[in-house]
Amino acid sequence: MVMVADQPPAVETVVVNAARLPTSLADAAFSIVQIDPNALQTLPRIDRALETSPGLSLFRRGSSAGANPTTQGVSLRSIGPTAAGRALVTIDGVPQNDPFGNWVIWSSIPTDAIRQISIVRGAGAGPYGAGALTGVIAMDQRSQVDGGHVTLGAEGSDLGAWKGSASASGTVGDKLQLFAAGQTEQGDSWTPVREGRGAADTKLTLRDSSGTGKAVMDLGFAALTAEGGGYKESRASGTRFAQSSSSGDDAAVTLAAQPDATHLGWRLQGWMRQSNLYNTSAAISNNRNTATLSNAQYATPAIGYGANAAVRKLADWGSLEAGMDFRATAGHESEYLTYVNGVPTKGRTAGGDTQQIGGYVEGAWRSGRWLVTGGMRVDQWQQTNGRRIETALATGAITLNPAIANKSGVLPTARGGVRYDLGEGYYLRAAGYEGFRAPSLNELYRPFRVANNLTEANENLKPEKLYGAEIAVGRDLAAFTWSATGFVNQLRDPIANVTLGQGPATFPRAGFVPAGGLYIQRQNLDAINATGVEAEAQYKPTPSLTLQLAGDYTDAKVQGGALSPQLTGKRPAETPRLTATAAAEWTVVKDVVFSANVRYEDIRYADDQNTLVLPPGALVSLRLDWQTTPNWGLFLGVDNLADTALATDQTADRIHVYDEPRVFRFGFRFRG
Repeated sequence: MVMVADQPPAVETVVVNAARLPTSLADAAFSIVQIDPNALQTLPRIDRALETSPGLSLFRRGSSAGANPTTQGVSLRSIGPTAAGRALVTIDGVPQNDPFGNWVIWSSIPTDAIRQISIVRGAGAGPYGAGALTGVIAMDQRSQVDGGHVTLGAEGSDLGAWKGSASASGTVGDKLQLFAAGQTEQGDSWTPVREGRGAADTKLTLRDSSGTGKAVMDLGFAALTAEGGGYKESRASGTRFAQSSSSGDDAAVTLAAQPDATHLGWRLQGWMRQSNLYNTSAAISNNRNTATLSNAQYATPAIGYGANAAVRKLADWGSLEAGMDFRATAGHESEYLTYVNGVPTKGRTAGGDTQQIGGYVEGAWRSGRWLVTGGMRVDQWQQTNGRRIETALATGAITLNPAIANKSGVLPTARGGVRYDLGEGYYLRAAGYEGFRAPSLNELYRPFRVANNLTEANENLKPEKLYGAEIAVGRDLAAFTWSATGFVNQLRDPIANVTLGQGPATFPRAGFVPAGGLYIQRQNLDAINATGVEAEAQYKPTPSLTLQLAGDYTDAKVQGGALSPQLTGKRPAETPRLTATAAAEWTVVKDVVFSANVRYEDIRYADDQNTLVLPPGALVSLRLDWQTTPNWGLFLGVDNLADTALATDQTADRIHVYDEPRVFRFGFRFRG
């Protein structure tokens, strides 16, 4: 089972050792789906499990198995993916988006550490705060191993890749719960260029490791949680001289008391997350037989930190919650940006600070079959200490040092919804919402190069703002659950990569762009208007069989405005119109389970001009699990069964880059 549809959450059964507030009564008025924990075990990566929710995708189609860290931003509802991502990702309320680039390093999250994932679709004004532009991916970390104290897992593939994982939990007395999880993987996988491949094209490689730990103490009046972790990964990106490595760590402390009819519930949390990135790219010859190092981003130290607080009252009529949160980032990148005969000739340092502080209040009123909820928040945002300094390495002379002004603003947002239970499991609901995302340090200050394309930064970017409304109908029964939602969204001032020219030519600030390359700049467009419908259904005809079907159709169009009139009416880059998923889980005989997953996408465009076409395609995954003993299990699976050539990118000279080919996987799992 991969996904369950829209749910009316009854008030959550409170786990005593959970340092978090229970599910909000207001959630029933909004579009929320859960990723089933089984999907995290049967699909190869967390981001692939998330993609069982149609309309959700990384910036490009490829999974984190082959995607560069800087393209792993995640967005919802096909409004327009970006490398920075337009969704907020959290674990136990702590943001996982990178403090410099806002992308998510998915390999930094051990799969065994995640208990549950909820996807909130639609802008997350209210308790989620800044960054929840198209929604929230909220993960809950485990505090104990299910069904035992230790898990061990290992798997390999016919591509030569392998992965190992472990988790453990235990108690100290009757007040302290301890949990730890980790994983590591490595492998030389596939060459992403097929047609037109040259000697400069190489295999993708990935080596990563991550770990996390958690301690939960019952203090009687509240629960105290301390958690922390770290990760490290390195990649070869598919061409000579193009590679990356990233690392980081995080920590959080949370103190929370559960609400009841006579006591207020409350939560206090503080957190930090730091990261570093090394990333190089290469210029490729027209015949793809030679590559030369073009830039090296050799250090990108960044830190994000924040705090939040909330208080909640429960009453016979419903609930009321108020809170505030603060987030800040500080970081810079150091880079060699031009090379002559393999020797760097120019250097750059670019970065700055951002801060956001906000407060909110949200209430929910329940009477009979009616649920009505509403809330608002106000956020103040700042961009300070921005800098971009370029120097000639031979002389130390400064060649570029623009004056970058500090910026700030105040943004009010709100959300509200209503739900009416029709009886016999049927319901109607409607919601409206607003949200915003301030530009990342990467978007503001750091240009980047991929092969021969050069994309300029823009310190004048404004925050993106989303306004939306939706209406839904559905039914919740034990054997059959379904929902259908229609939505209208307008994303104002969306940040997009706008093509301004083509090489060979020299452009302001950017310098020389070679033949076959594009000159691009991040700019705020006027708007992206998106109208769509999403639907999902889950049918359980027998206790041994579960079937699921879901789809998302979004008609998204750009409104380019006076600065980019050539884009008006075009589809946003990397935005499919239709995505659909299907899944089945069948207990063939006792202890033998067969699962299948299918994801289909129609065409995307790799560029803003809608000239670089990524054809439609479907990926099929099959898996057979056999629990050989109460403690040991084996599995055999295949991903991309049909060996679909699913293009993830297309260069300006019409060379396609492809996702993973057919892969056979096998492994074991121990639980005791």
